[in-house]
Parts: sequence; C-alpha cells; structure tokens
Amino acid sequence: MKRLLLVATHIAALGVGFALGIYMLPILIAPEAPAQAQVAAQTGEVRWTAQFRRDLKDSDALHWGEGTVTVGAQAIGFTGKLAPGPDYKLYLSPEFVETEDDFKRLKSRMQRVGDVKTFENFVVPVPPGVDPAQFTSVIVWCETFSQFITAAKYR
Repeated sequence: MKRLLLVATHIAALGVGFALGIYMLPILIAPEAPAQAQVAAQTGEVRWTAQFRRDLKDSDALHWGEGTVTVGAQAIGFTGKLAPGPDYKLYLSPEFVETEDDFKRLKSRMQRVGDVKTFENFVVPVPPGVDPAQFTSVIVWCETFSQFITAAKYR
C-alpha cells in the first residue's frame, strides 16, 4: 500500500509539473511586449477599433483576451492582455465568432494574418494582398491545442 501511494504521488507530481511547464514555457520564451506608443506607431493609419472581452462564450479562465484592437491596412495592433499560451495565431474572419465550433466552421473562409508572440500588446503586420476591409472580425486562436482565445468585431 505504501509503495502504491508513493507511485501515485510521484505520477501526480509529474503531471502537475508537466502542466505547469506547458503553461509557463510560452511566458518564459515570449519576446518583450511593445509599449502602447510603439503599438500606435507601428500600426500606422488605423481604420477600425474594437475590443477583446473576457466574457465571450468560449473564453474561460485560461483562454481570454482583454483590450483594444486597432486594424489598419498595414498592421493590426493590440493594447491589453491575453491569457498566456503557445502558438497563438491572428486571423481575420468574415463573421464574428466566439466559439471553437464557429471558428472551425469558418476557418476555410478566414485569412491567417500572422503569429502573436506576446501576451501584453502586439503588432502583427498585414500580409501583402490581404485587405482587412474584406473581413469583419479579428480572432486570436491557439493552433497547437485548437483553442479559441478571443475575438472582436471591428466593422
């Protein structure tokens, strides 16, 4: 019985350590977040503004965003905070979504803009040939775990 308890506690400790590693690694390797002034300067001419909110359907304690998104022809900027996580991608969508199922249903009609590498403020350049005016919403999605993080409707 004592040996079984010892094995069980070691397995539990390994599981907790692994989970903490998955959570902490993106935070530890994230580059320094740009200041609000840098976001404003790098975003250029802003055409639309929207808000990431914590109260979306599929947002929860581990998957959320809160702050202001600015969308321009050259870049998409964000001032605020995102829940930390790995492999975040920024998408433009023709429809507002707030669930993983909606994201998956519309993914083929979305445009992937780029990687989100910081969890407080970011600037993601809009790729050549992509027109944000053809979309209505901006979404942060965790590609590795297929998790909805947050979204905002900008027009």
